[in-house]
Amino acid sequence: MNLINTFFNLDVFLESLPQLLRGLVVTLQIGAVSIVCGLVGGLFLAVARMYATRFAQALIRIYIDVFRSIPLLVLLIVVYYALPFVGIRLSPFLSAVTALSLVSAAYTAEIFRAGIEAIPHGQFEASAALGLSSRHTMVDVILPQAIRIVIPPLTNNCINVLKDTALASVVAMPDLLKQATQAQALSANPTPLIGAALIYVILLWPMVAVVQRLEKHFSRGRR
Repeated sequence: MNLINTFFNLDVFLESLPQLLRGLVVTLQIGAVSIVCGLVGGLFLAVARMYATRFAQALIRIYIDVFRSIPLLVLLIVVYYALPFVGIRLSPFLSAVTALSLVSAAYTAEIFRAGIEAIPHGQFEASAALGLSSRHTMVDVILPQAIRIVIPPLTNNCINVLKDTALASVVAMPDLLKQATQAQALSANPTPLIGAALIYVILLWPMVAVVQRLEKHFSRGRR
């Protein structure tokens, strides 16, 4: 068999395409839920870290450090296979979303923290002089400015979350990679895996281009 018939077999690809598209839908569902949960959780952690007690701040820091350090694959296995031993059973979908969200929230918290700390301290002092509460200072003054700074790294993090959904296959989730692996086994041909890789590229390439444009746009704005 030559290279084309082995890795780029059009007949095999077209036969497996419906299965790959079903997997793509699952991948997008996992990615969308994980991204939203990670954004909300990360923003909460970043803001809480500024106003919480020292003990709570230490706990948040430990959480961020631990979940940025632990491999996602290990966390997925722990969530899906180990938690049932303590009476917590999650479906494959919830297991994947939980693991991805925990890791995404840790990275997002650091992104928001860096964005908030990049705002000149005079903004906080001016808000206090105007009599604004801590909540209004953060919501009305600081976060609108910080979001401009954090949009590019947040978009990068979203791309990473979508790529990491491929690991959901280890908990029997029928995502894009899992469907491609099954199609490869049925056809005895690796073309479905190449097809899955192309779908990932088609999905993520525009997001990479958006990040580059945003970085250029905001860097011009800062100059």
